[in-house]
Amino acid sequence: MNLLEQIMKDTGFSQYGVVDTGDIRFLQEIRKMCEVNTCQQYGKTWACPPAVGTVEECRQRVQQYEKLLVFNRKYDLEDSFDFEGMMAGAEHFAELCRKLDKQIKGYWEEYFILGNEGCRLCEQCTYPDAPCRFPDQAHGSLEGYGIFVTELANQAHIKYNNGPNTVTYFGGIACSGKDLERLIQGEA
Repeated sequence: MNLLEQIMKDTGFSQYGVVDTGDIRFLQEIRKMCEVNTCQQYGKTWACPPAVGTVEECRQRVQQYEKLLVFNRKYDLEDSFDFEGMMAGAEHFAELCRKLDKQIKGYWEEYFILGNEGCRLCEQCTYPDAPCRFPDQAHGSLEGYGIFVTELANQAHIKYNNGPNTVTYFGGIACSGKDLERLIQGEA
């Protein structure tokens, strides 16, 4: 097991894969899903649209790095209507993203993490009246950046749908190819 595999296993992610950032499509249509405000975070947090910038600005932010390490975690539900289970999974996944962030900080200096459905650090976000309290810990969402997660999962060769009565959350770390290769090779 290489160092990257160990970190992903220790953090608790189900699967991971790597995508070249130049191959990722950033779509306004995906951003529009945020604009209908299904998750109730649009315009309410620094980690969600419109605060994260335009889809083009998000594309530029991601593509300044060569690779996106895509990861996921599957959560079992009581049934397909288990909203509480979905929300508990979303909260747990956000915690795993923060845990991964702490582990990666020991190896990389330049990277950033995208997670699922906005930031959950503060009970009340300062957006838009004051700067973010924790800008180094707030993780935007893949969808908020305009990334079509189904397509991204296919590119990373990991499962998007993990069966009935489950929900799978996705995240990614934009990083340099050299840093990623160092973890795979087991170099600190």
